[in-house]
Amino acid sequence: MSFVRISRQFQVRRRQLLGLVVASALTLPVHAHDREPVLIGIDGEFGVTDSTSAQAIALGIKVAMTEINRSGGVLDGRQLELVTRDHRSIPARGIRNIEEFAAMKNMVAVFGGRYSPVVIEELPKLKETKLLFLAPWSSADIIVDNGMKPNYIFRLSLRDSLAMPKMLQTAAERKLSKVGLLLTNTSWGRSNLSAAQKYADKTGRPQIVKTAWYNFTEKTLLPQYKSLLNAGAQAIVLVANDDEAALLVCEMASLPENQRIPILSHWGVTGGEFVKQAGPALQQVDFSVIQTFSFFNADKKALDRFMKIAKEVAGIEKIDDIKAPVGVAHAYDLTHLLARAINMAGSTERPAVRDALEKIREHKGLVKHYAPPFTPMRHEALSSKELLMARYRDDGVLVPITK
Repeated sequence: MSFVRISRQFQVRRRQLLGLVVASALTLPVHAHDREPVLIGIDGEFGVTDSTSAQAIALGIKVAMTEINRSGGVLDGRQLELVTRDHRSIPARGIRNIEEFAAMKNMVAVFGGRYSPVVIEELPKLKETKLLFLAPWSSADIIVDNGMKPNYIFRLSLRDSLAMPKMLQTAAERKLSKVGLLLTNTSWGRSNLSAAQKYADKTGRPQIVKTAWYNFTEKTLLPQYKSLLNAGAQAIVLVANDDEAALLVCEMASLPENQRIPILSHWGVTGGEFVKQAGPALQQVDFSVIQTFSFFNADKKALDRFMKIAKEVAGIEKIDDIKAPVGVAHAYDLTHLLARAINMAGSTERPAVRDALEKIREHKGLVKHYAPPFTPMRHEALSSKELLMARYRDDGVLVPITK
């Protein structure tokens, strides 16, 4: 065979191969390159000593992600993947994390952590970047009532304007007609003061006899506590995280029994090792805490499905072993809602997913049956109907109070 003939055959074959490559490229789906994972972020307080809240949020997301990914992921086959960042409860770190998340390719939404003051400081950056932000714990009203148009923040959690009335109402139901407020000197504490004042102005009961403030650096809370006691308080409504609450409980336990009045606490205490820090003193104080959900009250079918994956993901054998339960449950439901919104949007474009979250008609979740979870006018998934008070058993497990 001559060299010329071989050369011609090679050229023909080469043209045929090029034609096949071009034809294949033309027949590929337009979004074939989008088989990359869809990213979900957490901006949380992972590095805070004794905190369990960020880890609880991560657990809820991971359980939901596992279910979703095993069912085919989102957008016809893309898997969900989690990216975490630690703000250590420092707002400047949180703002930097938001900037990083906003710049990440395929990052569709970020979950926040427990600390409202951090999220509040992040609001301008969230507005600037139009990063879709989901709040499974932080409760300050302004986080959602932020003035953004359109609003890129959605919450499946408690809010202070619901929490404070519930705690005050509980005090009144227990015939505790005079209460004192013991509040953290932060935007979270001020949010709760505003909610308490509005409720008191509206109802007049119970009477708020005095408000006392404390800073995170306080080594004792006895002066504030005794000032409320001396003002005639029959109960304390406490807004604190685990460290400060444990300090107060230990100090109260050292007082004579007739000087230990009931504590009705906001739920920040449940996001850390409060029981371990308070120790035996906890059983010497009348201490209850507000919650939006309890695994002990969950729908059996939804709970069984959750626990099956939770055992695989984290080795959790029973609901008694779940730390910071509201963070787990809220994040779990929010992840499923986010996945539904992504599929409805047909895209990971944040504006499209944001719009889709407002259009989900209903969802049967772990916490409740949402119908709908959000609307264009309401970015709060929970209401006063979900609120309950709980206590710590002798073994440290948080259980609902049954009347």
